[in-house]
Amino acid sequence: MSFKSVPRMQYQFRLHAGQYSKLRDHLFPGDGKEAVALLLCGRHEDNGYSILLCHEVLLIPHEECERDSNFIKWRTTRAIPFFERAEKHNFAIVKMHSHPSGYSKFSELDDKSDTAFFAAAFSWSETDAVHASVIMLPDGKLFGRVFTKDMFSVPIDRIAIAEDVITIWDQAGHKEIDKTDAEMALRTIQAFGEGTYRRLKTLRVGVVGCSGTGSPVVEQLYRLGVGELVLVDPDKIEMKNLNRILNSKRPDIGKSKVDVMDTAIKGVDIGARSIIHDKSLFASRDALNDLITCDVVFGCVDSVDGRNVLSRLTNFYLIPFFDLGIALKADGRGSVNTVVGSVNYLQPARSSLLSRRIYTPDQLQAESLRRTDPDQYDERLKQKYVQGVVVDRPAVISVNLLIAALSVVEFLNRLHSFKDDSADNYARVMVDFCGSSIANFGEHNYEQDRDAARWAGRGFCRPFLRMPELD
Repeated sequence: MSFKSVPRMQYQFRLHAGQYSKLRDHLFPGDGKEAVALLLCGRHEDNGYSILLCHEVLLIPHEECERDSNFIKWRTTRAIPFFERAEKHNFAIVKMHSHPSGYSKFSELDDKSDTAFFAAAFSWSETDAVHASVIMLPDGKLFGRVFTKDMFSVPIDRIAIAEDVITIWDQAGHKEIDKTDAEMALRTIQAFGEGTYRRLKTLRVGVVGCSGTGSPVVEQLYRLGVGELVLVDPDKIEMKNLNRILNSKRPDIGKSKVDVMDTAIKGVDIGARSIIHDKSLFASRDALNDLITCDVVFGCVDSVDGRNVLSRLTNFYLIPFFDLGIALKADGRGSVNTVVGSVNYLQPARSSLLSRRIYTPDQLQAESLRRTDPDQYDERLKQKYVQGVVVDRPAVISVNLLIAALSVVEFLNRLHSFKDDSADNYARVMVDFCGSSIANFGEHNYEQDRDAARWAGRGFCRPFLRMPELD
């Protein structure tokens, strides 16, 4: 199979943990023979990226196939419903099969099989968008290629699984660490290993909210070696921000927060690149599109409707999501009686901020109404039809720094698990400053958000994220 020389698109393929586990059990049933499955995938096509997002899995029954250790033959009639839905909704089809022998390339038999299968797939489709073929090896590693409508194939650049420990395979492998880089990264490598540092260099990480918790998250990420940062915040620096936004100075008052972050990153000049958006998520599709291309997203926002958009975005596009929150409540006598911070790690198709009761549907409705129709919100508030929205929450730099650091440590633990117990026990970490306690909760402590799970991996659809106001 020859590869065509074309202007290079960045091709990616993503799954979530439940899909990957289901596929691995089916493709390696223990008999040493090949097996096959079909995946219906949502898409993201924008600005040089083509990302296929596993939305639904169809396991081809073993008994319907002719199977051997390096051969499989099966009837494609089972694929017809997928072909029909792909044509109707612009889905992609991914064919995945196993290589029990561990052969880490596409064989000549694979070439013939894929050519016939994808010729059929494209005959059902009116779009020129790609489909893909992926192979799983006995150790669980995935690699693959996309097929264009003229039947040329191109390697998939990145395959990622959003799970307890974030798994990413790059077709090009890791970049070499040069002498200067190695000297600067010595302490990070000593603490978390060279593999983790190499991975950090390849990552694109989104940070939404660049204020009290967001600015120290950004500071840690680029100094740890993250290659690219997508920063989103519509606000400008004010006098009240100077006591808690890292790198902000009095001359920065009136400048956008993301510009201040960008200036700091460029000033340190240790290899990180930043992409900035000084608009709200509700006002910038460009910001949302850049976040979709991120490998991980940090949410450092107070608003319920902002957190809801990020929760939806990362679920639709299969992105691991860290949500940071801090609650300070005054006792009315010049002090506080509650100071609690939390870091929530969200995986697609599992529990959500809503199912974890981080916020309620009523709070979401109230904040959305206040943003979209302030007059109606005020009227309903007077009539007590909606809850009041907390406009300006208290913030203290020492609390912000600790929660920001905790989130980045959790992020590092998801790249390369270093804690004594499993990473799945840290779906939520809470710090009670007044009670001098820290507690962690596993994913098993929370209910799955079944509605969100239905849309995991759906990718682009209309209305966008099923939110008409974003369309």
